[in-house]
Amino acid sequence: MKIAMIGTGYVGLVTGACLAEFGHQVTCMDKSEEKIEFLQAGGIPIYEPGLAQLVGKNIGEGRLSFQTDMRQAVQGAQAVFIAVGTPSSRRGDGYADLTYIYAAVRELAHCISDYVVVVDKSTVPVGTARQVARIIREENPVADFDVVSNPEFLREGAAINDFMRPDRVVIGTESEKALAVMKEVYDPLYLISTPIVATNPATAELIKYSANAFLAVKISFINEIAGICEAVGADVVDLAKAVGLDGRIGSKFLHPGPGYGGSCFPKDTLALLRIAQENGVAARLVEAGVEVNSAQKARMVKKIIDAMGGSVAGKTIAALGLTFKPETDDLRESPALTILPPLVERGGIVKAHDPKGMDEAAKILPNLHYMNSAYEACKEADAVVLLTEWNQYRALDLARIKAGMKTPVFIDLRNVYDPTRMREAGFAYTGVGR
Repeated sequence: MKIAMIGTGYVGLVTGACLAEFGHQVTCMDKSEEKIEFLQAGGIPIYEPGLAQLVGKNIGEGRLSFQTDMRQAVQGAQAVFIAVGTPSSRRGDGYADLTYIYAAVRELAHCISDYVVVVDKSTVPVGTARQVARIIREENPVADFDVVSNPEFLREGAAINDFMRPDRVVIGTESEKALAVMKEVYDPLYLISTPIVATNPATAELIKYSANAFLAVKISFINEIAGICEAVGADVVDLAKAVGLDGRIGSKFLHPGPGYGGSCFPKDTLALLRIAQENGVAARLVEAGVEVNSAQKARMVKKIIDAMGGSVAGKTIAALGLTFKPETDDLRESPALTILPPLVERGGIVKAHDPKGMDEAAKILPNLHYMNSAYEACKEADAVVLLTEWNQYRALDLARIKAGMKTPVFIDLRNVYDPTRMREAGFAYTGVGR
């Protein structure tokens, strides 16, 4: 099958490469000539494990190509995926900004000649599929098409596996013809018995927001419990393990920390709240989850200051990890962006290291000092703050770290290390909820 992918960002590039790996003929289109030239030359504009190899393989085998011209990209395509950005509105009101989607659809409308399925792959509010169909009809009244909502469920750092071995595929359409096309797109997944959830577009659009909001609330719940554990002398790690063993609850996302971040949870929870408000429906649990998450980040600032004797003025802090999670270079809504600036404002000197996120961080956090290694960051530090649980931070040479520090204060915001072991190693150790 010939497929066009509009947008070569995180979702578009991963989806396009994976569909090519399925055996489809995929053309990825983007308006940025610089990005397309970079991709054609073998470059990858984002960090995602395994993506460079997958893109290179499918370019080499002739199933994946890149294009800046919309008409050429969609010519002969049976399905056109819209995978452009839907950031939160610049007004800060939580609404998703659909400017890029609607612009792409207006251009696409004039390129439709034969029947095509237009697929909303970007995370979009309820009603977007209907608006996309309206725009196409206005721009090209004779266009033969159907619009499908096909939300993505890609975790940064594990996106390829998530696409190739998904928990489910959601297809939102009221057209049997479009559903048949989409089943052909995902036909290779039938071999591993992937559930296909066929529903109407509004339900499909709401599924992604609901799933992310549920997980965000789960994170906020365990972070609130962590605060209670600290107050009463309980250990949230043991608690979460026991709670997670309940089959009705499960252990995933019961890991306390500095709060959730990234490209999905913050944006999608706010967007879901706006959808609820617009329709006169309360979403108090989601609203509380968002509030708890904001408070958790502020609480981490206090935790660091308290662990350093009540003041960070003139003291050096080694910050290990800047991205919102391991195995990505994404800093969007990362806890580091909220936690580190207040420390600098209070006179702290922050020496930071991250395996993949420092180039982007330097643009956003220019007042930090960026180091070439974790050990370089910890040298002469008054405290170490572990912000992101990268694998290389999980087995640090503690004796080497301690020997290079001014004072052996270790603030573990991800509970990577065992408190007893850390204290035996000579550290004044602070975790979350323990």
